[in-house]
Amino acid sequence: MVERVTLIMDVFEGRTARLSLEEVARSTRLPRSTAHRILDQLVRLRWLEHTGLGYGLGRRALGLGGGDGAHSRIREAAAARLHHLQIKTGLVVHLAVLDGAEVHYLDKVGGRFAAAVPSRVGGRAPAHSTALGKAMLAWLEPEDVEARAAGAIGRLTRHTISDLGTLHQELNRIRRRHGLAFERGECFPDIACVATAVRGPEGPVAAVSLVGDALSPLEKVAPLVVDAARQVSRELFPEPQAPVRGARRAAAAPEETWSPQAMDRLLAAGQYGDWQ
Repeated sequence: MVERVTLIMDVFEGRTARLSLEEVARSTRLPRSTAHRILDQLVRLRWLEHTGLGYGLGRRALGLGGGDGAHSRIREAAAARLHHLQIKTGLVVHLAVLDGAEVHYLDKVGGRFAAAVPSRVGGRAPAHSTALGKAMLAWLEPEDVEARAAGAIGRLTRHTISDLGTLHQELNRIRRRHGLAFERGECFPDIACVATAVRGPEGPVAAVSLVGDALSPLEKVAPLVVDAARQVSRELFPEPQAPVRGARRAAAAPEETWSPQAMDRLLAAGQYGDWQ
């Protein structure tokens, strides 16, 4: 059994690899029924995940683990930045990861508004209804977004996005804003949020957000969220050292460029409510 599991795990050559049952069976030369049984067990144990696009590496295989305590690397990398962000703004700060169609809250740093925000560490919320979730979904392939959200999308409030077409439009707007996601009353009434993803070489690994009431001028603190997420990304994915001659240079974590002109346009748009 150990040999068969190893054969299957070795088929997934990259973090983003997606394979069908037939491809796994063909590559491992295992009977289809045997491959299917082992794949199901690996999905239940979260070594793999299964979506409409096929099988891919799961949270355990990616080093994110299967429970709250196993997310320690992301939490440790973000802890100082979250506290600094909360002190500087006085708002509630969230750290979350994407788990299927939901966001999973890894940390919550509270201010005076914390009691009014019904989130909790270890809790979950539909990704399409939160700025955190949308910030991460924006960097996934459209097919992956649909595989995750198709069965879960629906209204929580009158402002919640409730269909895939509108969700794709919103994710496109987030990409045009260099990854900044906003939501006002989409998950909880009278609560607003701005978030951006913590991105690695192969996509989003987490997201950081600031939360306030519905009237909070979140566009003014948006650059602070961007800076905090960028610092967490650098902590998780440090710049590689100069390569030895002849060695290939590893890919560094992607970084968005924010010119003064772009930031001015962003803040001007926010003043006129041009987030939706």
